[in-house]
Amino acid sequence: MSTHTPTEADHPTTPNLPAEVRSRLEQGTHSVLVDTRALDAVRQRFDDEQAAALGRYLSSAQSPNTLRAYRSDWVAFTAWCHRGNHRSLPADPVDVAVYLAAAADTVTDDAPARWALSPATLERKAAAIAAVHAAHGLTSPTRDDVVRMTLRGIRRRRRTPPNRKTPLLLGSLEALLQQRPAPGHPSGVARRRDTLLLLAGFAGALRRGELAALTFDDITVRTDPTSGAPLLTVQLGATKTDQDGRHLAQVALPRGRHAHTCPVCAFADWADLVEAHRDGGTPATRALLDHANDPDPQTHRCHTYTGTTLSDGTAHPLFPAVSRHGHMGERPITGRSVAKLVKRYAERAGLDPAAFSGHSLRAGFATQAALGGAGDREIMRQGRWTNPRTVHGYIRTANPLEDNAVTSLGL
Repeated sequence: MSTHTPTEADHPTTPNLPAEVRSRLEQGTHSVLVDTRALDAVRQRFDDEQAAALGRYLSSAQSPNTLRAYRSDWVAFTAWCHRGNHRSLPADPVDVAVYLAAAADTVTDDAPARWALSPATLERKAAAIAAVHAAHGLTSPTRDDVVRMTLRGIRRRRRTPPNRKTPLLLGSLEALLQQRPAPGHPSGVARRRDTLLLLAGFAGALRRGELAALTFDDITVRTDPTSGAPLLTVQLGATKTDQDGRHLAQVALPRGRHAHTCPVCAFADWADLVEAHRDGGTPATRALLDHANDPDPQTHRCHTYTGTTLSDGTAHPLFPAVSRHGHMGERPITGRSVAKLVKRYAERAGLDPAAFSGHSLRAGFATQAALGGAGDREIMRQGRWTNPRTVHGYIRTANPLEDNAVTSLGL
């Protein structure tokens, strides 16, 4: 039997959320991790400006994605408590354990044999409950043994291999590139943007969120001191493994061996088009695409490229949304859009779109690099991985016989 557990759909602004729950949320959990009543006390002791500054920095302690997830989780737990006449703040540890157990038994409506929530999602729900309690100066109920043992039991009973997406290797990447729309207007706008996105995501081992957040200010055209060839350096801000942006990770995108897979050529083509749009709007992009010759896939254009005036400190998005009419939007695409783009091209290439995601570009870099003989230290440097075991997993995927004693058995 399916047990309903409130999800992101149970938002405090929706009518199906009980009024008492909605009122309780409005009173104290707008940002989930900040107790607004405590800030009111700050206002009494200091002033509104100082309280606002404190609240602003407290709200920035977690990434926006984490805050959205925690808020959704807290809404779901509060609604569950209301339906069962339980107290959500402070919550009883047994109530939290029962809530997590019930959530673990939830199955999807369209596939009764499939669990609706993964153990990782349930652990995040527990973390959200703990975070709200901590924000209100309360002891977290998740520290209690009954909650910890419940989560451990869920992990043990629900042991399943991680659902890893298929790495996008070089051959598959080229197959995706062959499915790009025509080079003229209006489809040529998406063609140029998507070419750079696929190549940069693959060569830079970039996460989908990192790709979506890039601006032209983050890209610098430099010269390879060894070969004299042009290369791009990509400055990353806050990342998954550096959420405070302290290390200012930098990724290098060198000139490709072939023009059609060269990130520098793709950047030059795309920057020319965005410059035209900035200076003359859609008519200018139409004129550029309609009069541009289809480049020779074997001929580089990047050897004389020196950069773009779009790197002017205005944080112009590198990958803006593009309409089917070839119009460039002002806002960048989202990480989810990156994943959908990869799936869309995979389907066009005759591949199973369900097997691919935005992460396929990053995983494809690691696997392809391992196949090319790169060591784990080199792969970790470009991909900013901090755990060698993650990289070893990609290497084993690329060549299961690498450093494997089974090759010495003499069978």
